[in-house]
Amino acid sequence: MRSYDHAKRDPIKNYFPLPNEIFVLGLNAGEIAVYAYLLFCEDRVTFQCWPSCRSIGRATGMSVNTVRKYIRSLEAKGLITTEPTTITDRHGRKRNGNLLFTIRPITEAMEQYYEEQLRSQPKRPA
Repeated sequence: MRSYDHAKRDPIKNYFPLPNEIFVLGLNAGEIAVYAYLLFCEDRVTFQCWPSCRSIGRATGMSVNTVRKYIRSLEAKGLITTEPTTITDRHGRKRNGNLLFTIRPITEAMEQYYEEQLRSQPKRPA
C-alpha cells in the first residue's frame, strides 16, 4: 500500500459555505460563479462586500458587462442587494466607488422563488 503525502485540509480555514438551495433556484453557471465569488469575499459578520466588477470578472473569467448582467439577475432573484458608494480622490473630488453588495438570507430568496412559481402557474377552472 502506497502512502501519499497530502497536506491536511483545514475544514474551516480555506473554504466558505455555498448553500445547497442555489441549485433549486434555477441559477445558471454564470450566476452561480458570481454568487460564489461574492460569498467568498463577504464579511461573515455584516454579510457585505464591495469587490469591483472587474475583479469579479477576473476571478470568474467573465467580461465586466457579463458580470453586471449576472449581478442584476441575482438582485432580481433576491439573493443580493446592491448600493452605490462614493469615494473622494486625493484632489477632494467625489467619484463613484464600487457597489456595496449585501448577501441576503437564502430563505428569503427561496420564499420569493416559490411565490413567483405559484403566480406563474395558470389558474385552474373550478
